Amino acid sequence: MDASTIAKPHDRLADWLADDMGAVNTLIQTRMASEHAPRIPEVTRHLVDAGGKRLRPMLTLAAAHMCGYEGPYHVHLAATVEFIHTATLLHDDVVDESAQRRGRPTANLLWDNKSSVLVGDYLFSRSFQLMTETGNMDVLRILSDASATIAEGEVLQMTAAQDLATDESVYLQVVRGKTAALFSAATEVGGVIAGADKTTVQALFDYGDALGVAFQIVDDLLDYQGQSSATGKNVGDDFRERKLTLPVIKAVAKADAEERAFWSRTIEKGHQEESDLDHALNLLHRHGALEATQHNAIAWADKAKAAMSDVPAHPLRDMLIDLADYVVERIN
Repeated sequence: MDASTIAKPHDRLADWLADDMGAVNTLIQTRMASEHAPRIPEVTRHLVDAGGKRLRPMLTLAAAHMCGYEGPYHVHLAATVEFIHTATLLHDDVVDESAQRRGRPTANLLWDNKSSVLVGDYLFSRSFQLMTETGNMDVLRILSDASATIAEGEVLQMTAAQDLATDESVYLQVVRGKTAALFSAATEVGGVIAGADKTTVQALFDYGDALGVAFQIVDDLLDYQGQSSATGKNVGDDFRERKLTLPVIKAVAKADAEERAFWSRTIEKGHQEESDLDHALNLLHRHGALEATQHNAIAWADKAKAAMSDVPAHPLRDMLIDLADYVVERIN
């Protein structure tokens, strides 16, 4: 099928990169195997088979192709990125005590927390084995730094997510860590493995960073105004899990004493009643928090598109520009 006839940018990317993604999936299946612990492929396969757009590994492949790479290691790096992502999902679901992921029961619900944590650790280890096979120290530095930044972002979120003193700068620091760090590493290593010049590599990093921030802001927004069938989550999960995401941060900043007491009771103290989600939604609308959050997401998507001006002309570059628009169009 002609990629230009496929409507959604990530579907066009998947079509263009189909052969490479086939190689990535084969490598993932091979490396998630375990001779001695069959629980590992069982748990991993549950999450891998649940689907997901495989966006992060496609970003690595696309970046490498745009920079003219013809070697084999972009496949290793794409698989590495997906292993890191899958490991963080397994750990996140334990931390968040989640029951649903991509519309299916979470691994920790089907097995147990111990299995999810340990299999996540195994996948992190596999990711480091894969990246060392490239023999590229810059690649090792970028991906190992990203892994540390992701963990740091998760810990920061754990301490800041239920504190009404958390402001937009702290929120951005969390998002840059737990989400954008892997997006930017995914695009950056594609350029690095291809031997691209510093300007191009920096542009790829900037694109991934901005795209990741936009992606997370939209995810946080969809939690309050998305459809469960589309997001694979229940509307209001973040509220029930007492996560202080950007829409709530904006509403808290404009709250009067009575409203602040409501947010303190439901988010900080965790005393929630059946009607509280509806009241939270009313407050978000009253203060224009959802609309303001949407404007922030669009601004970050615009930054991602602007970064692409320093990347060589290529059909994949146009798809990545369209992808930035599509990330925020999910809101509608």
